Amino acid sequence: MTHRILVITNDAAIGGKLTAICQETTVGTFNVEQAERLADGLERLGHAIFDAIVVDLSPPDSRGMAPIGRLLAIAPQISILAIGPTDDGKLATEAVAHGAQDYLPKAYCGHPLLPHVLHSSIRRKAIEQSLFIEKTRTETALDHISEAIIGTDQSGHINYLNLAAENMTGWSREEARGQAIGKVLRIIDSHSHQATPNPVELTLQQDKTTTLEAGAIMLRRDGSETAIEYSVAPLHDAGNRLIGAIMIFHDITAAQAVIAKMAYLAQHDALTNLPNRVLLDDRITQAIAWARRHGTKLALLFLDLDNFKHINDSLGHATGDKLLQSVAQRLRGCVRSSDTISRLGGDEFVILVMQDKYAQNAVRTADKILAALATPHAIDEHDLHVTTSIGISVYPVDGQDAETLIKHADIAMYHAKEKGRNNYQFFKDEMNVRVVERLAIETHLHHALARDEFILHYQPKISLKTGRIIGAEALLRWMHPEWGLLRPERFLQIAEDCGMILPIGRWVLHNACTQARHWEKAKLEFGSLAINISALEFRHKDFIRDIAAVLSETGLSPHRLQLEIAEGVLMRDVESSLAILKQLKDMGIQLALDDFGTGCSSLKHLHRLPIDILKIDHSFIQAIGGSNGTLVSAAIAMGASLKQRTTAEGIEKPEQLIFLRTQHCDEGQGNLFSQPLAAGQFSQLLASGCHPEKPRK
Repeated sequence: MTHRILVITNDAAIGGKLTAICQETTVGTFNVEQAERLADGLERLGHAIFDAIVVDLSPPDSRGMAPIGRLLAIAPQISILAIGPTDDGKLATEAVAHGAQDYLPKAYCGHPLLPHVLHSSIRRKAIEQSLFIEKTRTETALDHISEAIIGTDQSGHINYLNLAAENMTGWSREEARGQAIGKVLRIIDSHSHQATPNPVELTLQQDKTTTLEAGAIMLRRDGSETAIEYSVAPLHDAGNRLIGAIMIFHDITAAQAVIAKMAYLAQHDALTNLPNRVLLDDRITQAIAWARRHGTKLALLFLDLDNFKHINDSLGHATGDKLLQSVAQRLRGCVRSSDTISRLGGDEFVILVMQDKYAQNAVRTADKILAALATPHAIDEHDLHVTTSIGISVYPVDGQDAETLIKHADIAMYHAKEKGRNNYQFFKDEMNVRVVERLAIETHLHHALARDEFILHYQPKISLKTGRIIGAEALLRWMHPEWGLLRPERFLQIAEDCGMILPIGRWVLHNACTQARHWEKAKLEFGSLAINISALEFRHKDFIRDIAAVLSETGLSPHRLQLEIAEGVLMRDVESSLAILKQLKDMGIQLALDDFGTGCSSLKHLHRLPIDILKIDHSFIQAIGGSNGTLVSAAIAMGASLKQRTTAEGIEKPEQLIFLRTQHCDEGQGNLFSQPLAAGQFSQLLASGCHPEKPRK
């Protein structure tokens, strides 16, 4: 290998000696070039590559150690051999300190070993450069990893920090270097907040790896705390002698926050931030254990919002979610801090009432809830009314574990719904029988349509002036293969609760209109056919489209169809109801306000709604003779003032008919005239020309 040497000296004799001795050596090939002045040498370095520089420390244009510094500034990678006038140890030390590889007195410049010195110097410089590059590469890599790294010597004094360690500890490398590890890295226990043995000191004492996955807190230089995980390993030299330790650690604050968040989400409802079933079960189990030890009771309240599905389907899930959040907020104001409110999902909530020896707290809480939910919820542009049915179970009489108590409170809740909703009921053993029956009905309902088990009966509607048939109401019946003929009060509410009301409603609409079209084509005068519309159907987004599709498919004239919608359904959202009713009227369909008198209609609202008929609820007709007679008279008078016909339903006694006639009620229906008839029987009645009731003088 050829080494290119630059000699900077104005001493021609020295230059000659160097050239001569380098040409005679067997160490390698040397090409020697000479520059008399430092400036000339610096210029050559700018245009050529040299392996080593021999520089006289006393060139004419520089003095002292300055030449070494100026050469290294241009060519830091080149080995420098400094030569001076004497064999001065102090001068040699100073030269090496300034960056020279070696120092030689000028007298040795012709020595045969000089080429060996140059060769060795070049090799050492190359090795130094390689080590420097590797060190730089390693430090750069360590500064760009997220883990913090601290190195110490065998006595525990810091000799290295990477950038992450600087940021985490608050100490710079310069400040930390030489400091005891216990001063820079202070560790306390995350639970007790007491100081713990320094892991680096332990590693150095025990000469083995120390690891802590979690539970440690590092105190930064400013006193702030950071949760960390760490590992410390001892360092050994080639002779396996302990020379220090390396600690690797990282901040787990964010990870702990994520874990805490995941734990929270696993136990809480995302929509309302209330405890979910998992956390509820745990708290009930703990509460039962506490109650057992102290000989007391606890209660569970199972809440199911009434008619929530109607709101959700008609106004959308976003509005429904906001309503659930509003309900949850009101529930929080009804319980004590020791109680637990949980959302099971949908519109179901469970409240755990602690320390309730005589179930008095459960009753107070239930009363508070019913009162709190009585006020409308202002959601977006709507004032939404929602009530709740509450079932209550009590430990230990109604169950010994969470699952049983929740199940029995759920059963009691359904009993509350059967009692008219917006009330609370305590669990009783006999309720289980009704629940089993309800579950059986729900199961069979899912197959009834496919098995063609539903039928329609038709009850005549009579003109109270002429006694003639002026219409009919289609009434749903379920012909069950085992249970026989079931009336709608046995299954319709269950169908609504389990989501079957929509397909059943479509079946009723299609089959009733098909039958009416048969009568129409047969020239049988039946007037109009009334069909009850549930709240879910009325609020469904496809309601208008479904009505239009059925009329188109069956060919029935729209004026033959009369839709009966309950007063409570229309009053829930008057503006929305008005828009739907106007579309139906534009199609030519007749509209009846069903169950009139049981809701909260006002004359102002009734005047705006395009209603053709007011149907007075049968409960008022049954009570004619008392104060309800006045209410019936008022309803008939209201209908007349609004130019709306009035229909009395549930007429069963002659005296009821007489009263209604004297009050000028327009229409009536009930068993006094005819029970609901199968389609064939009703067709025969129409064909015969007979009328169930003739006008009395």
